[in-house]
Amino acid sequence: MNIQTTLQSTTSRIGRSVTFKLSVVGALILVLLVPVSMIKSLIREREWRQGRVVDEINAKWGRSQTVAGPILSIPYRKIIEYEKGKQTAVTRYIHLLPDALQVQGGVTPQVRYRGIYQAVLYQTRLVIEGRFPRPVIDNDRIPPEDIFWDAAFVALGITDLRGIRASIQGTFGGQTLAMEPGMETADVLASGVSAPVALNQGVQGYDFQFTIDLNGSQQLSFTPVGRTTTVAVHSPWSDPSFTGAFLPAERTISPEGFTARWNVLHLNRNYPQTWTGSGHKLEESAFGVRLFSPVDVYQKSMRTAKYALMFIVFAFTAFFVAEVICRLRVHPVQYLLIGLAIIIFYTLLLSISEHTRFGIAYLTASTAVLGLITAYARNILRSTAVTAMVAGMLAVLYGYLYILLQLEDYALLMGSIGLFVVLGLVMFLTRNISWYEAPVPKAAVPAGATAADQ
Repeated sequence: MNIQTTLQSTTSRIGRSVTFKLSVVGALILVLLVPVSMIKSLIREREWRQGRVVDEINAKWGRSQTVAGPILSIPYRKIIEYEKGKQTAVTRYIHLLPDALQVQGGVTPQVRYRGIYQAVLYQTRLVIEGRFPRPVIDNDRIPPEDIFWDAAFVALGITDLRGIRASIQGTFGGQTLAMEPGMETADVLASGVSAPVALNQGVQGYDFQFTIDLNGSQQLSFTPVGRTTTVAVHSPWSDPSFTGAFLPAERTISPEGFTARWNVLHLNRNYPQTWTGSGHKLEESAFGVRLFSPVDVYQKSMRTAKYALMFIVFAFTAFFVAEVICRLRVHPVQYLLIGLAIIIFYTLLLSISEHTRFGIAYLTASTAVLGLITAYARNILRSTAVTAMVAGMLAVLYGYLYILLQLEDYALLMGSIGLFVVLGLVMFLTRNISWYEAPVPKAAVPAGATAADQ
């Protein structure tokens, strides 16, 4: 009975030791969340620095461009009455949009580097043509003598004038126009070019054509100011992202580039063909294409770092199960070193990926860390088979995470399935372990003791 009591006491002590070890391991995981958070902060800082550099390059080359117009504006005199019969005359503007608008252009992308950072720029030549109807003014609202027909002008909206590469030449109703920067009014367009035009009330409409050579960065957009607006764009860039209020009616994307065509009616937007003053804004109806750069190194590094907790938990679980199975004792300091090795992977990945392709950086960092942990585990566990099991599990996790990073639409689904499978595997391997009564080493049973004594 003394032997039985001793065995029960030993088993109870070992069970309490297992519970205590689990608590220590859990506390270590919480402690390691601090350096994980620091790694994420470092990734955000490097991404912010990249954004600053890219913004500086874009500012000198030309920012994202939105082309709006042309818009025909006609000034008129408006009498404003104040109290006590006082009156004053102010100038207001009638704004007219074209009946038909067609835009065609090619976008030639360029990638510029400053140090380790890159910016996606482009050059484009746009041909804008269409037709304005003859202006029809409501004489009940605006007396004909108050309209300044000889001061009419046509305007094109361009977001960043620094991106204009050549003088903008155009024609309007047979007149040759030389566009100049600025506009008489900011009712509709905040930035752009304009030119005076001569209107002839005897004609039914005014055909126009403009050619614009622009520098820009990242995104090119248009506003559908025509009663019918057609925009056709082509480019050798193979990763476009179509943005704005309207998607292309037709598009083709291939490794050689893309073509896209939009067809928009005036019924699709929330402003009329003619109005006065600044009551309508065009930017809400803008649409276009963004030269999308697939998930960059900082986005991928951040996505990788989000799985740091999973790696630490499963690595610690593997070592804890190996500790129980092999009847060894792994010190908390050794768990801590293993956790730090896993965290070092993310700094290696970030620093290497800034100088080479992400895939090469991932392979280099994961191989280095996996080799370090495997060599360390071989000395701790003293079992080639168990060490191979731990190393294999980590290798599978690193490989699965890399595949996960290549996915976009199915990343969350595959990540959830992967976590479920790994957790199920750990539960299967540990299904026969009695956590309250951990295995007792054979040396704990005195030699010569009978089964009855036990």
